[in-house]
Amino acid sequence: MSDETDFICAVPVLASLDIRRSVDFFAARLGFTINYVSQGTYGIVERGGVQLHFWACADRRIAEATGCRISVRNIAALYRHCVAEAIVHPNAALNLTPWGNQEFAIVDPDGNLVTFFEAADKNDVFQIA
Repeated sequence: MSDETDFICAVPVLASLDIRRSVDFFAARLGFTINYVSQGTYGIVERGGVQLHFWACADRRIAEATGCRISVRNIAALYRHCVAEAIVHPNAALNLTPWGNQEFAIVDPDGNLVTFFEAADKNDVFQIA
Protein backbone atom coordinates (compact mmCIF):
# COMPACT_ATOMS: atom_id res chain seq x y z
CA MET A 1 0.00 0.00 0.00
CA SER A 2 1.33 3.41 -1.00
CA ASP A 3 1.44 6.41 1.28
CA GLU A 4 0.75 8.70 -1.67
CA THR A 5 -2.71 10.22 -2.00
CA ASP A 6 -4.14 10.62 -5.50
CA PHE A 7 -6.32 13.68 -5.95
CA ILE A 8 -9.19 12.69 -8.25
CA CYS A 9 -11.25 15.82 -8.93
CA ALA A 10 -12.52 19.02 -7.39
CA VAL A 11 -16.18 19.95 -7.12
CA PRO A 12 -16.87 23.67 -6.89
CA VAL A 13 -19.63 24.80 -4.56
CA LEU A 14 -21.04 28.12 -5.74
CA ALA A 15 -23.24 30.59 -3.89
CA SER A 16 -26.86 30.76 -5.07
CA LEU A 17 -29.58 33.28 -4.25
CA ASP A 18 -32.15 30.89 -5.74
CA ILE A 19 -31.22 27.20 -5.99
CA ARG A 20 -33.92 26.34 -8.53
CA ARG A 21 -32.93 29.23 -10.80
CA SER A 22 -29.25 28.25 -10.58
CA VAL A 23 -29.71 24.60 -11.55
CA ASP A 24 -32.23 25.54 -14.25
CA PHE A 25 -29.76 28.05 -15.76
CA PHE A 26 -26.98 25.47 -16.06
CA ALA A 27 -29.38 22.84 -17.40
CA ALA A 28 -31.16 25.02 -19.94
CA ARG A 29 -28.25 27.19 -21.10
CA LEU A 30 -25.27 24.83 -20.83
CA GLY A 31 -26.70 21.31 -21.11
CA PHE A 32 -26.05 20.16 -17.54
CA THR A 33 -28.25 17.48 -15.98
CA ILE A 34 -29.94 18.34 -12.71
CA ASN A 35 -28.97 15.74 -10.12
CA TYR A 36 -30.43 17.22 -6.96
CA VAL A 37 -32.52 20.20 -5.91
CA SER A 38 -33.63 21.12 -2.44
CA GLN A 39 -35.10 24.59 -2.82
CA GLY A 40 -33.66 26.91 -0.28
CA THR A 41 -30.69 24.75 0.65
CA TYR A 42 -28.66 22.88 -2.00
CA GLY A 43 -28.48 21.90 -5.67
CA ILE A 44 -26.25 19.80 -7.94
CA VAL A 45 -25.82 19.75 -11.72
CA GLU A 46 -23.53 17.58 -13.82
CA ARG A 47 -22.19 17.40 -17.36
CA GLY A 48 -19.55 14.91 -18.40
CA GLY A 49 -17.17 14.54 -15.50
CA VAL A 50 -17.99 17.98 -14.08
CA GLN A 51 -20.29 18.58 -11.15
CA LEU A 52 -21.29 21.97 -9.82
CA HIS A 53 -22.88 22.29 -6.41
CA PHE A 54 -24.85 25.30 -5.17
CA TRP A 55 -25.45 26.40 -1.60
CA ALA A 56 -28.12 28.85 -0.52
CA CYS A 57 -26.78 32.32 0.09
CA ALA A 58 -28.71 35.50 0.85
CA ASP A 59 -25.87 37.92 0.01
CA ARG A 60 -25.28 38.55 -3.72
CA ARG A 61 -21.90 40.10 -2.91
CA ILE A 62 -20.65 36.66 -1.88
CA ALA A 63 -21.66 35.09 -5.20
CA GLU A 64 -20.17 38.02 -7.11
CA ALA A 65 -16.84 37.32 -5.40
CA THR A 66 -16.98 33.59 -6.23
CA GLY A 67 -16.04 31.62 -9.30
CA CYS A 68 -14.62 28.42 -10.68
CA ARG A 69 -12.67 27.14 -13.66
CA ILE A 70 -13.84 24.24 -15.82
CA SER A 71 -11.53 22.38 -18.21
CA VAL A 72 -13.21 21.46 -21.52
CA ARG A 73 -12.39 19.99 -24.93
CA ASN A 74 -13.49 21.84 -28.08
CA ILE A 75 -13.78 25.21 -26.40
CA ALA A 76 -14.54 26.97 -29.69
CA ALA A 77 -17.86 25.09 -30.02
CA LEU A 78 -18.81 25.91 -26.42
CA TYR A 79 -17.87 29.54 -26.98
CA ARG A 80 -20.08 29.76 -30.10
CA HIS A 81 -22.94 28.24 -28.08
CA CYS A 82 -22.47 30.69 -25.21
CA VAL A 83 -22.30 33.66 -27.61
CA ALA A 84 -25.58 32.50 -29.16
CA GLU A 85 -27.07 32.22 -25.64
CA ALA A 86 -25.77 35.75 -24.87
CA ILE A 87 -24.12 34.59 -21.63
CA VAL A 88 -20.44 35.40 -22.31
CA HIS A 89 -19.06 37.90 -19.81
CA PRO A 90 -18.56 41.21 -21.66
CA ASN A 91 -14.93 41.40 -20.50
CA ALA A 92 -14.07 37.72 -20.95
CA ALA A 93 -14.33 36.76 -24.62
CA LEU A 94 -12.38 33.75 -25.88
CA ASN A 95 -8.68 34.55 -25.75
CA LEU A 96 -5.26 32.96 -25.56
CA THR A 97 -3.69 33.45 -22.14
CA PRO A 98 0.02 33.99 -21.42
CA TRP A 99 -0.02 30.67 -19.50
CA GLY A 100 -1.07 28.71 -22.57
CA ASN A 101 -4.86 28.31 -22.33
CA GLN A 102 -7.71 29.31 -24.55
CA GLU A 103 -10.42 30.55 -22.20
CA PHE A 104 -13.56 32.61 -21.78
CA ALA A 105 -16.01 33.23 -18.96
CA ILE A 106 -19.69 33.56 -18.23
CA VAL A 107 -21.49 35.00 -15.23
CA ASP A 108 -24.43 33.01 -13.89
CA PRO A 109 -27.63 34.71 -12.66
CA ASP A 110 -26.19 35.01 -9.14
CA GLY A 111 -22.94 36.65 -10.25
CA ASN A 112 -20.60 33.63 -10.03
CA LEU A 113 -17.82 33.84 -12.62
CA VAL A 114 -17.42 30.52 -14.45
CA THR A 115 -14.32 30.31 -16.65
CA PHE A 116 -14.02 27.59 -19.28
CA PHE A 117 -10.53 26.73 -20.48
CA GLU A 118 -8.63 24.38 -22.75
CA ALA A 119 -4.89 23.93 -23.07
CA ALA A 120 -3.80 25.55 -26.31
CA ASP A 121 -1.43 24.00 -28.79
CA LYS A 122 1.48 26.38 -29.38
CA ASN A 123 0.35 26.65 -33.00
CA ASP A 124 -3.35 27.24 -32.22
CA VAL A 125 -5.14 29.88 -34.17
CA PHE A 126 -8.63 30.76 -33.01
CA GLN A 127 -11.31 29.57 -35.37
CA ILE A 128 -14.48 30.69 -33.63
CA ALA A 129 -16.83 31.35 -36.53
